[in-house]
Amino acid sequence: MDIDFGKMGGLVPAIVQDSVTMKVLMLGFMNEEAYDKTLSTGKVTFYSRSRKCLWTKGATSGNYLNVVSIKADCDNDTLLIQARPDGPVCHTGTDTCWGEDNAANPLLFLSSLQDFVEKRREEMPEGSYTTSLFKDGVNRMAQKVGEEALEAVIEAVGGSDERLVYEASDMFYHLIVLLAAKGIRIERIAEELRARHEPGWRKH
Repeated sequence: MDIDFGKMGGLVPAIVQDSVTMKVLMLGFMNEEAYDKTLSTGKVTFYSRSRKCLWTKGATSGNYLNVVSIKADCDNDTLLIQARPDGPVCHTGTDTCWGEDNAANPLLFLSSLQDFVEKRREEMPEGSYTTSLFKDGVNRMAQKVGEEALEAVIEAVGGSDERLVYEASDMFYHLIVLLAAKGIRIERIAEELRARHEPGWRKH
């Protein structure tokens, strides 16, 4: 990347985002030396404007920011760094510098699960249940979705909430496998539901 360090006297803002939760963790500044050290060590390193020196986040606390990716904005004068934090990011002890809880939204896992399922489809490892479903074909996958949906209905009517969650999870898993086999992402389902919430939506 050709980063423009000249606009702010040798510094660029560096926004740090959790690569899993997508929460913004903090904002710091980098000069070219801090940027190079970040690349070479894989640990986010900033330039301290008050102390006039480099500082690697976590060097004292152990709460490092482990780099996943770095992107420059359209003007090449601001960085977006996705990282995995080893612990609380703020010096006050909170997860973010805005005092937010950095817990992942469990719904994001559905996309990750489909990524995993699609990798299984590409690699088809022996002994994998997901592999066996792909080998059995779409008809069998559709049948499993129906079976698991029926199990969820039975638990909803006469079972426990715990068993309903269990069977509904089975249903979602098999549905994601079926969608993957048809080349449809789970995000497309979410987009369809979002569209239905818009004013003026009409059933097809």
